[in-house]
Amino acid sequence: MADPIGPRRSAKKSSQVTMDDIAQRLRVSKVTVSKALRGHPDISAETTAKIKKLARKWGYIPNYPARNLASNHSKTIGVIVPKIAHYFFSPVIEAMYDVAFENGYELILTVSQESVQREQKHVETLLSMRVDGIIVSVTQETRDGSIFQRAKQRGVPLTFMDRVMDDEGFNKIVADDFGGAFTATEQAIRVGCRTIAHLSGNRYLSIARNRLAGYKAALKKHEIPVSEDRILFSGLSDDDGYAGFQSLYESKRMPECIFCVTYPVALGVCRAARERGMRIPEDIDIITFGSSTLNRFQSPSMSYIEQPTTELGRKALELTIDTIRTTNDFVPQTITLPTRLVLRDTCVRSRQHGQKAGVGLTKKVGMQA
Repeated sequence: MADPIGPRRSAKKSSQVTMDDIAQRLRVSKVTVSKALRGHPDISAETTAKIKKLARKWGYIPNYPARNLASNHSKTIGVIVPKIAHYFFSPVIEAMYDVAFENGYELILTVSQESVQREQKHVETLLSMRVDGIIVSVTQETRDGSIFQRAKQRGVPLTFMDRVMDDEGFNKIVADDFGGAFTATEQAIRVGCRTIAHLSGNRYLSIARNRLAGYKAALKKHEIPVSEDRILFSGLSDDDGYAGFQSLYESKRMPECIFCVTYPVALGVCRAARERGMRIPEDIDIITFGSSTLNRFQSPSMSYIEQPTTELGRKALELTIDTIRTTNDFVPQTITLPTRLVLRDTCVRSRQHGQKAGVGLTKKVGMQA
């Protein structure tokens, strides 16, 4: 018997094969094809196998937009991050993709490049694409949250991750920035440092504010005066760390230790220190918030506060999906994940006695007062 569909199909692209084509070829209803492709128990195993075999043979591709439109869900979640090729955001994004795949969602990834204008444009684009939810890590310059309120007004769940806005009514997933900074600063004090500078990020950025607060709290606990001229606000990049070190050096008020707001900032400090002929940690000690797999290959390897990158990504996706599924009963949540102190080659040697203090220590950090 001649194949009534085959000849017609040969003139089509495989992406144009429809459920109607498959239904006509196998002389079943379109509903049967739809259910079989979704593994519905109403369809017998024999029929399901035939339908799936023909679908594979003909290169059938489901029309997800049409299917999702009928169910009033796009099964997509938009993600906006400041950077993509970054020590912190790369593992976060990978974790998000894992959770999305596990739950039958697709991610639409956008990158603001630290631009407020791009961030606003991305939110508008994602809303126009009818995403089911949005996850945002804001730029260093974001002040106005009205664009995020627009998502809220449209009933699209929005979760802030890592870098958050103070606005109420949104989910927030953050690391314990205060506790981690407190512990990092206290470690420097523990090894005998009494003058500790802090290279901070933009003073309006949530992570920078909280890490600065943790730094100051540790100094206060140990009755060490806070020297405002040793707190430098700039950015979160290698160049910011380099410029911050140069500023400290030229002020002739070099500290015994520098606590860096991010790992890239710490790399900039190391570069500047070497150019000045200063040895780390002998001449200037350093400890940083965040790290990278590259740190293990660096000499000296820097002690750092480890961020729960994978868990941040997973929790952000899981909470967003939970919110999508329970929109009518939505109660915004703020989840703070613990950080860990990891000691390597810096900030471990007593500056008074030349003895190491706790090399190789990994310490879980909670909120501290």
